[in-house]
Amino acid sequence: MMSPEELKQLIRTIPDFPSAGIQFRDITTLIGHRAGFAASVRHIADRARSIGAQSIAGMEARGFIFGAAVAAKLDLGFVPVRKPGKLPMEVIGIDYALEYGTDRLEMDPGAVSAGENVVIVDDLIATGGTALAAAELLRQAGAKVDHALFVIDLPDLGGAQKLREAGVDVRTLMEFEGD
Repeated sequence: MMSPEELKQLIRTIPDFPSAGIQFRDITTLIGHRAGFAASVRHIADRARSIGAQSIAGMEARGFIFGAAVAAKLDLGFVPVRKPGKLPMEVIGIDYALEYGTDRLEMDPGAVSAGENVVIVDDLIATGGTALAAAELLRQAGAKVDHALFVIDLPDLGGAQKLREAGVDVRTLMEFEGD
């Protein structure tokens, strides 16, 4: 199985996207690499198993890629945390701040059971706004959310620290310094 350091070599960096000075970390090169994608899912699944995950939650859209794959690998259910207006039932939702404006996440409140150990899985943790909102929303639905697993951390943006301050342990496969 490929190591996290080998996996890091599969991440493409695109300078000045979406704006000047940003180093965009593109996972499409990782998920398009058969052995790399499989190894990243196995690494995350091993961590989720070791912390007793009962379900995996992922945020739209790239969290669906890794979260659903990890859930399938562990034979667990997957809880989709969606953008607004995507679910055909009564939902619970949370608004959260973005750098410029706000956004919203929604979910089916019946997707988790009271006290269920739900682990958040996503591709990348940057400022942490979306992951923190997802943790709060899942907790509002009754889940126990003590862990989040990411492929990439951008530690300079502080998102992992924000999650830790909210009582969520954060583990990642790799880090990239800078924006």
